[in-house]
Order: sequence, then structure tokens, then C-alpha cells
Amino acid sequence: MAQQQMNTETSAFDVLSRPVVPTERVVARLRPHGRVLLWPALALIAGSGAAAYAFGLFTETWQLWTIAGVLAAWVLFAVLLPYALWLNRRYIITTRRVISRRGFFVRERTEIFHGRGYSTALRRGPLQSMFRSGTLVLTSGIDKPLVLADVPRADLVSEALNELVERSQTAGASLRSSAGSIVPPRPPLPGA
Repeated sequence: MAQQQMNTETSAFDVLSRPVVPTERVVARLRPHGRVLLWPALALIAGSGAAAYAFGLFTETWQLWTIAGVLAAWVLFAVLLPYALWLNRRYIITTRRVISRRGFFVRERTEIFHGRGYSTALRRGPLQSMFRSGTLVLTSGIDKPLVLADVPRADLVSEALNELVERSQTAGASLRSSAGSIVPPRPPLPGA
């Protein structure tokens, strides 16, 4: 009983000593627009057709192995490599931050917090406008800008990011004002 009472006293003290931070939830998980996978799909179809034609044209064993090797290299570089490059980029938007991740062997992770405040700029090319995608540039003014390249439905993502920044700014202001009443005042400086 005494142990339970001590645990509740400790937890009550912990709650009073630090502000309550809401839990972080994932709002969206994004990858670059999928239209970049059109060319690898067409390359796979064209490579398979060309290999089938070449297999019917040549009869020597070494020629067939050469065709198989060329087809394997074609599939590796024209199909699998672009698909792997598309898979290695991921953008995660949470209620507290934006995270950009890329890389397989050497991972690079960049994040920017909504509470710091940042501006969003949307850039679109003609093809991106047609597919309603775009490149979002998040600039905080302090760090290097975070670039979310070729995001699908970029206008909706931009609006969501602006709303998250606004919510974070208002929540941060209310936390600072409520924390001011809990934190005791500083003692006066010596000689003042």
C-alpha cells in the first residue's frame, strides 16, 4: 500500500514538473508520384519482346546465352534500378514533424518540426500540373530547406502542412503560457 502511494506521489510530481505533450500520430506516408514507373514498365515489355524475337532468330547455344545475359542486364538497369530508386524515397508527415528518408545502404534522414515554423513553396512543371503533383520546399530560415520531390496531390499536402504548423504554433503558445504559471519565479541576481 505504501509503495502504491509513493508511486502516485512520484507520478503526480512528474506531471506537475513537465508540460504534457500530445502523442505523435502519423498523418500521411508518401512516396514520389508513381508515374516515373511507366518507363521501367515499358522497358520490361520491350525487352521481353526483343528477347523473344532474338531467341527465335538465333540457334547457337552461345548466342542464346548472350541474349539471356543482355536481357538480364536490361532488366537490372532499366527496370529494377529505377524501381529501387523510387522505393528508397519516403516522406512521413506526423502531427509534430515532417521526415524525409532515403537510401538503402547509407540512410539519410532529414526532419523539420512544425513547432519551429516554416514556409512552404510549391513548384510545378507542366507534367506535374497534369498529374496534380509537385515539389514542396519547406524553409525554416535556419536550416537547409527540406525538399519533398514530386509529391502526389501536392496542393492538399501543402494545405495540410500549413494547418499542422498553425496548430503547432497555437499549441506551443498555450503550453508556454500554462507553463509560466507552474514554473516558480527566478531568484533575484546578486547585487541587484
